[in-house]
Amino acid sequence: MDKSLGSLDWSLVQAFLAVAETGSLSGAARTLGLSQPTVGRHIQTIEDTLGADLFRRKARGMALTELGDTLLEPARAMRNAAEALSRAATGGETKMAGTVRITASLFVSHYILPKVLADVRHEYPEIQIDLVASDQSENLLFREADIAVRMYRPKQLDMITRHIGDVTLGIFAARTYLQRHGKPENINDFLALDFIGYDRNEEIIQGFRNVGVNVDRNFFSVRTDNQTVYWELVRAGCGVGFSQCRNGRADPLVEELDLPIDIPALEVWLTAHEKIRQNPRVARVWDILAARLADECDAKPRAS
Repeated sequence: MDKSLGSLDWSLVQAFLAVAETGSLSGAARTLGLSQPTVGRHIQTIEDTLGADLFRRKARGMALTELGDTLLEPARAMRNAAEALSRAATGGETKMAGTVRITASLFVSHYILPKVLADVRHEYPEIQIDLVASDQSENLLFREADIAVRMYRPKQLDMITRHIGDVTLGIFAARTYLQRHGKPENINDFLALDFIGYDRNEEIIQGFRNVGVNVDRNFFSVRTDNQTVYWELVRAGCGVGFSQCRNGRADPLVEELDLPIDIPALEVWLTAHEKIRQNPRVARVWDILAARLADECDAKPRAS
């Protein structure tokens, strides 16, 4: 049987790419927004159609066979062509009505963007919004989003980026927690408290190490990688945590700890593919996001 991809349904090729790039059916399912059995059926269908195995099943995940490895680059070329066609079509639209897809972190999506997007909808009711709340970096090249709100400088090629400003971070604990344990008066008191950390993400661990405090994940009494759950754990009194200062200072359930610890600010960036950014509705939503997010920042962009 012909071992080529040209006659295959595009959804099957997408499944092949997702499994090849994530190394598992479960990872591919998360990437594609499908169930794991559905992805498994897609892989079985493409292998039956080609008459050969594309993957070797391992104890943990799946590895490409020799044929699968041969087909990987042609499949990626098909994806690049499809996405280029989509970007060209979207960039050429002139009407304001339609959908704009925005991705941002869970925290920004939960606490900051709703009121901004309400303004967009009020001013432009014909524009629909898809908000992708995720702490993963959605790939704008593949139209997983039109605009991304990032807390770091994006480095992808063919992207337009704009530094909106900086957000300061602080140390917070629930008032109920401080009533039980007392306010720390020095660094030793501070380090003796319970801390809330991330699970697999090592950013907080690295932050401690950057100021000379060598900790590992066992230092944290409670751990989660979900930023909104993280803040709720702080508010509930599970321990000390970190948050954007504006959010923390506006919350009556928590108190900011004044300690001589230098916490780097978060940079706020907007980014979009240069062709998508030319679309009128994307450009308008971009401008509103830029203006409103600048109001949420504590420092304006630095001169380059």
